[in-house]
Amino acid sequence: MNSQSGTGRSILLVEDDEIVRRAIQMVLEWEGYQVVCASNGQEALDTLRRGSCPSLILLDIMMPVLDGEQFRQEQLNDPRFCSIPVIVVSAASFAEAVSAAHHIQKPFEVQELLDAIHAQVPTVV
Repeated sequence: MNSQSGTGRSILLVEDDEIVRRAIQMVLEWEGYQVVCASNGQEALDTLRRGSCPSLILLDIMMPVLDGEQFRQEQLNDPRFCSIPVIVVSAASFAEAVSAAHHIQKPFEVQELLDAIHAQVPTVV
């Protein structure tokens, strides 16, 4: 159920591990979010540049093509989407160095992820 935003409840999920990506996507859609997925930072940038404007970005750090750190630098340098909050979800020990609204260390508890998301994006009423 990938969709462009506009509802204020959309999330761009940037994760290269397909199993992890699908699992997070299922949980988020169950919670009522619209989820757009990208398997690396370049796909995520392309999605944003095509006009997608998510309420939040969930970002892995260690990815092929364009990693999360490089993606975040590009995002922050573009006035069209520099203000979109980012939650870094990564096993990388250096992930804290990436500027973000919140950092979650993999492996993580689903409730920890949902709590961080709910702090950034309104919940379903």
